[in-house]
Amino acid sequence: MAIAAHPDDIEFTMAGTLLLLRKAGYETHYLTIANGSCGSADKSAAEIRKIRRRESREAARVLGAQFHESLVNDIEIVYDVKLLRRLAGTVRQVRPNVLLIHSPHDYMEDHTNACRLAVTAAFTRGMRNFKTTPQRAATDQEVTLYHAMPHGLRDALRKRVAPGVFVDTASVQNLKKAALACHRSQQQWLDKSQRLNSYLQAMERMSLELGSISGRFAHAEGWRRHLHFGFCAPETDPLREALGEKYLVHQKYERALEEI
Repeated sequence: MAIAAHPDDIEFTMAGTLLLLRKAGYETHYLTIANGSCGSADKSAAEIRKIRRRESREAARVLGAQFHESLVNDIEIVYDVKLLRRLAGTVRQVRPNVLLIHSPHDYMEDHTNACRLAVTAAFTRGMRNFKTTPQRAATDQEVTLYHAMPHGLRDALRKRVAPGVFVDTASVQNLKKAALACHRSQQQWLDKSQRLNSYLQAMERMSLELGSISGRFAHAEGWRRHLHFGFCAPETDPLREALGEKYLVHQKYERALEEI
């Protein structure tokens, strides 16, 4: 299951890995917590919500993932119990073994709050006394969390963020790009608001840069595995198991884990 903040965030940083997991036999799920209501310079919130929902459903179809409805408006992703109960309800419904989520350090709070909410929603999956909305029974499956790279590969204080693992996404890069291209409404908005002259080119540059950093792949997505406590066994690493040679652990990261 991929959980991100806004429509198109999954396509920017997670979609290649999601596609490879689907090819490996996983059922895949797609959820953006916010609905894209602020993603326009000239349309009303109601208009752009409808457009971005349609674009997101189309992107999920391209990715072969089950689409889940967004929960709140943009900039309303706050870490509170009401929103947590709703997200936790969906996590219990899906029962994911793999959870792809934002970096805990990123350039905007919608992303970092979406990360915190997803982590807690997964952590509470087995707590029968934590009530979800709608109410769903607690689940007992292992779940392994992987944090995507922040935009620009830097945290909010401009510090470089290094991936712990790389996933070779070259074989699915065209499909990833096709899914991102579904978000047509964002070209003009991102150009005006964030100086991204082409959101497709921005995604391409990021995957090429990560591929170069890996020293092995042409295109890559980078991940950092969340600490296992409360989620899974210490050695559980389903991405490695599912993707095999397409999965490369950074050697320094591996040594650090062995020391822990």
